[in-house]
Amino acid sequence: MNLPNKITLTRIFMIPVFVAVFYCGVLSPWCYLASAVVFLLAALTDALDGHIARSRNLVTNLGKFLDPIADKVLVSTALIVLLTVPVAFTVSPFAGCGTIVAGICVALILARELIVSGFRMIASGRNLVLAADKLGKIKTTFQDIAIAFLLVSMTFLILSGGQTDHNMYVAGLIIDYIGLACFVVCTLLTVISGANYIIRNRQVLKDGERA
Repeated sequence: MNLPNKITLTRIFMIPVFVAVFYCGVLSPWCYLASAVVFLLAALTDALDGHIARSRNLVTNLGKFLDPIADKVLVSTALIVLLTVPVAFTVSPFAGCGTIVAGICVALILARELIVSGFRMIASGRNLVLAADKLGKIKTTFQDIAIAFLLVSMTFLILSGGQTDHNMYVAGLIIDYIGLACFVVCTLLTVISGANYIIRNRQVLKDGERA
């Protein structure tokens, strides 16, 4: 197993670590900050393993299989655990509707990933290569930033004691609003890039002979 694949496997192994650290937040709010660090480190390995694989000509079928799975599982896991402790989604002025809207956004993001994965499976069976979508890469960047900011904001919002510590609460709100803004942008890019991906690769759905 080459170096890029080992890095990808490391990202996969970091996912349960991220979940464990996140749920330790019930013991200390600082764990949400620590989980943000774990998430960012795992996300950064995505760029690292890809760069090494391309620059050293170490691209393998195993890597092509593991890399997208690692990315999707990491992001999906982060979004789902954020919904289970929706501190970042229930701040003023969103209150009760924040979690509902966030749930819809997460559903759209996960649906897009499943649809794209289905397209790639069909294309692979027909020996077709589907080019990467630039919008998709931008979406992923906003996605990672949003998750990181939302995780960090949870520490400040909880430690502020519900506005008891005003300065910390304001800091938490600012961080949270940045994360929510990026979350909205990545959701919009998810829908746009998903539609663009389907339209651009619609030939994949045609019958074999016509394709």
